[in-house]
Amino acid sequence: METLGLCGTDLSIVAGKVPVEMPRVVGHEGIGTIEVAGPSGAFDVGQRVLINPGLFCDQCELCRRGYPNLCPNGGLLGRELDGLFADYAAMDERQLLAVPDHVTTDAAGVIQVLGTCVHAVSKAVVSPGDTAVVLGLGVSGQLIAQILAAQGARVIGVTRSEWKREIALRLGATATAAPDQAAAVVADLTDGRGSDVVFEAVGTVQTFSQAIELAGLAATVVFFGTTTGIGDGLPYYQLYYKELTLRNPRGATMADYEQAIALVADGVVNGVPLVSSRFSLEDIDEALAATQDSSTLKVLMEVK
Repeated sequence: METLGLCGTDLSIVAGKVPVEMPRVVGHEGIGTIEVAGPSGAFDVGQRVLINPGLFCDQCELCRRGYPNLCPNGGLLGRELDGLFADYAAMDERQLLAVPDHVTTDAAGVIQVLGTCVHAVSKAVVSPGDTAVVLGLGVSGQLIAQILAAQGARVIGVTRSEWKREIALRLGATATAAPDQAAAVVADLTDGRGSDVVFEAVGTVQTFSQAIELAGLAATVVFFGTTTGIGDGLPYYQLYYKELTLRNPRGATMADYEQAIALVADGVVNGVPLVSSRFSLEDIDEALAATQDSSTLKVLMEVK
């Protein structure tokens, strides 16, 4: 392995919130270098690759219909099967995609997350000039905002964090707002019509509700964040009144990862400013602690 990324799923597994069969090697975000080539000859020794952590059978109905990310026989590296937080990992060649050598270590370290963001953005029709709101400007929200800006959308990033708002503006957002100012900013930029598309990237009932409220008539709301809570419900009448389209993307496909690699390799998406800290694999305890710190964005580990 070369570069490993940490995320909330890893934290949940380590904390016991996500049950796994023990012992288990965690980790599902990884860039590696081929040490032993596979039988197909698809990759050469020394070639740099992204690992798709989503497991799929390629035989079931959903796989055949183009939904390997929903494969009922599949799973996730680091959860159903041993993952990537190790010096070496044995992988099926169909899980690998080549990463150009000119892509820097930090840029490569966000590609797996970017693949899931590409998948999410593909669930909404975004045209140049559309107004797109991104609720939550963590790593995923920042990447979604960059993809939308590259598609010509006017992006409004929403978060309580002032420094995250500043990053979003530097990386292409048209405007940003704190949550309590978002409705006014959206109304001002759309002449009161509301947003054409809203991406929720936090994962709370409150932000789900706010996404619906910020959406305009006939808009699309994409719930990228996940929550298992029920809370006090959603503004259901607005769903009816606005005739909204709701999308709930899950994971990513190989095609999404291919596009993510291209976006980074071509300089369309810049993940480097999102990397807050780097650790060695031996310092995983410190890396996990840093991932929980609200003052950080992307935490990477390097395999020496």
